[in-house]
Parts: sequence; structure tokens; C-alpha cells
Amino acid sequence: MGLDVGTTKVCAVIGERSENGNLEITGVGHSVSTGLRKGVVVNIEATLRSVSQAIEAAEMRSGREVHSCWTGIGGSHIEGIHSRGVVTVAGRNRDETREIGQDDINRVLEVARGVVIPLDRQILTVIPQSYIVDNQKGIRDPLDMIGMRLESEVHIITCSATSAGNLIKCVNRAGFMVNDLILQSLASGRAVLTEEERDMGVALIDFGGGTTDLLVYCEGAPYSTATVPAGGTQVTSDISILNHISFENAEKIKREAGCCWEGLLEEDSEVIVPGVGSRPPQAIPRSHILAVIKPRVEEIFKMVKERLDALALSRPLGGGVVLTGGGALLPGTAELAQEIFSLPVRTGFPLGVDGLSGEFASPVYAAAVGLVLEGGDRELRGGDRASPRSGDKGQADLFGKLKEWLAKEFF
Repeated sequence: MGLDVGTTKVCAVIGERSENGNLEITGVGHSVSTGLRKGVVVNIEATLRSVSQAIEAAEMRSGREVHSCWTGIGGSHIEGIHSRGVVTVAGRNRDETREIGQDDINRVLEVARGVVIPLDRQILTVIPQSYIVDNQKGIRDPLDMIGMRLESEVHIITCSATSAGNLIKCVNRAGFMVNDLILQSLASGRAVLTEEERDMGVALIDFGGGTTDLLVYCEGAPYSTATVPAGGTQVTSDISILNHISFENAEKIKREAGCCWEGLLEEDSEVIVPGVGSRPPQAIPRSHILAVIKPRVEEIFKMVKERLDALALSRPLGGGVVLTGGGALLPGTAELAQEIFSLPVRTGFPLGVDGLSGEFASPVYAAAVGLVLEGGDRELRGGDRASPRSGDKGQADLFGKLKEWLAKEFF
């Protein structure tokens, strides 16, 4: 099961492998999220309730009970750094041909992840970008190659240890075990991007409720991650404040009549919204709503573009821009993004899974579907699957180290 805990919604997706080995989505559930702010848990009890409601809804649709999940994590506390590791390829003697094995790859990745990070942060994942064998660059998989020196270039994603711990605690208290935490934008990329787009270079923009996440692929591998602390909630808030209506009514107007591209506004019809208190209902022209929405979305995209322009990419992004997340459903976002980024833009829908139909085959569920796909891949690889996480992780690590020391000293 994939669990996407966002600022405005919680999505749970249950998948099963069919007889032909493909993943099939059998259950989808969602609930309103009120316990997070900009991707960070601020209310344990509210988040716990949202998680329970979403998973229960997915279980009812699937007809199966789940006990563990792959959980997505995001927010402005996510940071990415580049690192490099170098090792000498192991060989029995000097004259023997040195063939790179999996142990050598594991060692160089372990060296690359040995960066100094603050005590309040933890490494979420280490993503290999490319390898160098005896100064030969651009190698994606060095396994079984012959060489003496192996280098790895990696992208390390770190997160706030407190934020990660609170998220795990919410899921654990809801009665479920967290198999591992996976970056939400990576999960979205797994669900909506094609292999060709990754190879050509592509920018994935996850336009969420509280934050907008950027994930850049270059030559087939994730190259950089960034987060803008603004999203669809800010758009709704602008509509609410400038039109003197409740946040709930503003959200409804945004979903039903919102638009951020003039060319899609065929006629300037009016939207009737209930008045606040004893005030009578009021009519708001759609052009007025567009004039409120477009500047905010444009501002968010320009902030993303600043982070994208700051990257030293080796080649242009031939795959263009892919929009996903709930904000991608707002009419005109693709057209506005194409104007700002000067790149081809498309809306990303989940790919490569069976069973998704209707409202669930949507960018809103991209991250949750990607978590199911990524979790399924890790289970097939076996060794890459992390042990289940719980709130007692620190204590478990302590006992694990004590056990290793006793085995080394006395056995």
C-alpha cells in the first residue's frame, strides 16, 4: 500500500500483483488533511484521524486488510546535496584482473553517503547518478566491468529528523507499520514519467496544496530536488480574501470555475457564491476569478524557474516539464507553465498500472500510485527493502549496535 500524506489531503492506494506480474490497483481511499502545514505534521491527532480514514476507505474498496505501507514524505524541510565516493576495486592479488562486483558498488555508495549533516537531519535516500571507472565517465551500471578505481556521483536527499519521526508516529498510532519513507516527488516521477523523458532530461513539478516540489531528471537519473513553500492553498486563500468569502467557498469556486489562462475563458459568465453571515449571495465574474488566480500561479512557477535556472545542467531538458499534483488539474496551468518555462509542458497522469479508472486516474493520486510502484520494485529486489520503521527506531539501532559488538568481542 502507498500512503501519500499531504497538506490538504491523504491518499491511500492498495495494489496487488496480477498473474502476469503487473501491479493492479484494487483500492483507493482519500480524506481531508488538517494536521499538516506545508508538508510538516503540526497536529498528531488530526493527522492520525486522516490517515485512518483514508486507509479504511481503501480497504473497503479493495476488500483486503493491510498492515504496512510505503509512506511518502515531502515539505519545505527536504534538502538535496551532491556527493562523490571513490574506492579501489577489490582483487585477490595485484596481477589479477579486477572485475567490479556488487560489493564494490555497495562500498562506493557507502563512501559517497558519508557526508556530515546536522544532528537534527537524517538521510532519506541516496540516488546514484552515474559512475566513473578509471576516469571513464557516464557509466550507469558498472557491474562486471573491469577496472581498478571506481567512483560514484550521487544525489543525497535529507529531511528533518523531527518531521520524519512525527510522520512515522502518526502512521504507527493509526495501527500501521511504515515499511520506509519515500520522497513524494520521486514517487510521483515513478508514476507519471516515461523512460524516454528521463533519458532526455525532464523537470517534474508536483503542484500540491501546501508546497510545490521540483524534481529534475538528467540522463536517466534524478539530478536535483527543490521545494517552493507555496501551493494551491495560497491560490484558494487569495480568492477568499479578495472576494470576502469563506475558504471553503473559495476552494469550491477554484475547482468548479477557476482558470489561469485567458484563452480558455470562452465567455465571462458569473458564479454565485453564498454570502457570509446574513449577507446576500453575490455574483462573481469568472474573469475576476482568473485575475486573482493567474498572478499567484505565475508567481509560484517563477519561483520554481529560479531554482531550475540555478542548476548547472549538462544539456537542455529535452523532455520538457511534466505537471502533477492537485494543482495540475486547474485549467490553464499547462499553458501558463509553457509560457514561463519556454519548454514543452504536459499534465502527468499515473502510468504503468492496471485498475485505475475515472476520478482515480488523476494527477492527484500520482504520488500514492508511485509509492505502490516503488514499494513493489523494492520488494522484488528484496535486499533493497528497508526494515519496517517505528517510533522506537533509535532504541532498535542501539540494541543492534550492542548485539554486533557482543558478537565481535565474544563469539
